[in-house]
Amino acid sequence: MKLRSPSAVAATIGRPFRRSRMSSLSIQAFGSTVAPASSLRFGRAAGPGDASVQWLLRRNCSMTPAQLVAFYLSLCAWSLAIAGAFWWRGATLVMPFAGIELLAVGAALFVYSRHAGDRESVTLEPGRLTVEFTLGRRTDHVEFAPAWVRVEPAHGERSLIELSGEGKRIAIGRFIRPELRRALADELRAALRRFGAARPLDAAPGAA
Repeated sequence: MKLRSPSAVAATIGRPFRRSRMSSLSIQAFGSTVAPASSLRFGRAAGPGDASVQWLLRRNCSMTPAQLVAFYLSLCAWSLAIAGAFWWRGATLVMPFAGIELLAVGAALFVYSRHAGDRESVTLEPGRLTVEFTLGRRTDHVEFAPAWVRVEPAHGERSLIELSGEGKRIAIGRFIRPELRRALADELRAALRRFGAARPLDAAPGAA
């Protein structure tokens, strides 16, 4: 039986560990550029092979516009049926009051439904960050180069999150609780870093 020196044994044992360490570093450097789905709290992978990340923030509404229409039509049917029964028995004043009541409820539901689809959508893709903000019938659309995006509070610690760069800016975070906005901003910054969007210190937009 051939005996080996302690240094040779240590070198033999340490060799696999060095290889595994190099393999893990190679995976981190050349693997997926998107944050793993398990590390995303507010966003989700939105592209084939996790090629993009999307954050979709919506207004907290218990009913969709289609459900509102169905509810209102059923309410009108029941109210008019009851008012018609009273009209048949001679209580003619019930029908006008039922009509006024239904008009008031319809106006309130109309105002509610206009903002039921309010949302903020942030999509991060290689080379592009797209932000869409829908409020009622108005939609704002802004695109940034990820390498030049700044993510910072608009005013204070719990204020809206402002995305700015290349002379453009837009605020997001209206549809989440103020205490969660800082966590959302941190997640956005981390995703930008994973996309390799760190801005060079000695570069400027438009530099040759």
